[in-house]
Amino acid sequence: MTSPPSASGMMSGVDQEQLLEKLRIFKIQGTDRHGRNVLVIIGKYFPARFISVEVLKKYLEEKILSRLGEKAFSVVYVHTGVQRSDNFPGISALRSIYEAVPINVRDHLEAVYFLHPGLQARLFFATFGRFLFNGGLYQKLQYVNRLEFLWNHVRRKGLEIPEFVFDHDEELEDRPMMDYYGLESDHPRIYASSTHDSQVGMYSMRCIA
Repeated sequence: MTSPPSASGMMSGVDQEQLLEKLRIFKIQGTDRHGRNVLVIIGKYFPARFISVEVLKKYLEEKILSRLGEKAFSVVYVHTGVQRSDNFPGISALRSIYEAVPINVRDHLEAVYFLHPGLQARLFFATFGRFLFNGGLYQKLQYVNRLEFLWNHVRRKGLEIPEFVFDHDEELEDRPMMDYYGLESDHPRIYASSTHDSQVGMYSMRCIA
């Protein structure tokens, strides 16, 4: 059984790993339209206040990345319901985690589908994405506003998407301006539809969720 957090707010390394396993934040399931494995990440489930960077890196290396092998894969990151105070590990942590990913794994990553990004997340990556990650990874980031557009790139069968994600998708029906673009990017790419670029002069670090 996972022990409760100590007075400092941090559990033991073993308990942290058990919590990550229990919450099933990272799942390798299903395939994309090219038959590649898909790593699904549910951002809302990540307990940032209770998981250390070192434990997270160890967990990813031993339990997730090792299972991807030497084959190409895609990532579906579900941003629905993410709150900065609860689910965001911090900029330095993101950079550290990224740098800990083996080069061969990074090279086999074909695309990152960022589901339900929200305006603040877009501004964050438009401003800091190129500094946090190398150009190769940043060029693979693709924003997806709706599940229906995700299915154009990832096979629906085999993917376990939480119910709250479908609920949020339905809410977007009442906010058409938030649903104008089906697939977006902060950088030039070759698509049938045009991309939307935002010029960001100043950005507050408080805006991430």
